[in-house]
Amino acid sequence: MVITSSDRPTPTLDTAASPATSAMPARAVAAPASATSDAAPGRAASSGGIGAGAAPWLPGTDFIHVQPADIEATSMAMIEAELPHSINPVLAPIIKRVIHTTADFEYVDALTFSPDAVASAHQALRAGATIVTDTSMAEAGVNKSALTALHGVTRCFMPDPETAERAKADGTTRATASMDRAASLAGPLIVAIGNAPTALIRLHELITAGAIRPALVIAVPVGFVNVIPAKELIMTAGVPFIVARGRKGGSNVAAAIINALMYQLTRPETSTGLYPR
Repeated sequence: MVITSSDRPTPTLDTAASPATSAMPARAVAAPASATSDAAPGRAASSGGIGAGAAPWLPGTDFIHVQPADIEATSMAMIEAELPHSINPVLAPIIKRVIHTTADFEYVDALTFSPDAVASAHQALRAGATIVTDTSMAEAGVNKSALTALHGVTRCFMPDPETAERAKADGTTRATASMDRAASLAGPLIVAIGNAPTALIRLHELITAGAIRPALVIAVPVGFVNVIPAKELIMTAGVPFIVARGRKGGSNVAAAIINALMYQLTRPETSTGLYPR
């Protein structure tokens, strides 16, 4: 059962992964009064302003003066001020990281989480997870400093000649062959799909057959053909998931979600509502 925006469970803080039984949307139970006002408290009425505490506006321009080291924090404050409604504090760092990457606030409601998604991902990352991506772009976007700190590795089988040969021999796509190769990997796995719905379809088949059991599936392929059905399918696989419902997504979104999950463990001072380290 997928829980709607009006029927929300209290998210568990137990680090032990549990079977996915329902999807947890981003919105918290009650939105603050400021969410319905034209300008939230502490937020400037002018376009792009973040209100009190922000760097001063440069005279005669629509720019604000921000030190390079403060750009990300300023961006996050602007995102927080412009959220359409309050969001679950455990999920907020992930959702805001995706918005930071895309400048698209529709992800507030499009991103759907199984109840155990964050806890299961953190458990896998602490154990030195292998992160499998379906594009070199998503792999390149994973923050290597955070990954190294967690003793993790990334794998992308798509560009390998062996993958192309296997796909040709089997009459399938390279994305399908990549998932077959991922099934041979040992240790905790996080599979992040930002491009190929066929990868999700094959992954569902492998999970159903007991050939692979990822600690988390990040299902955010972008596009039109089979994208929505593949995302909905992977939500029935019985494994933890983070899904961008609808047509939106991409390799940059997949990498942003991975990074946000890692930052919750490696940058705890910048995140809130986290599972204990």
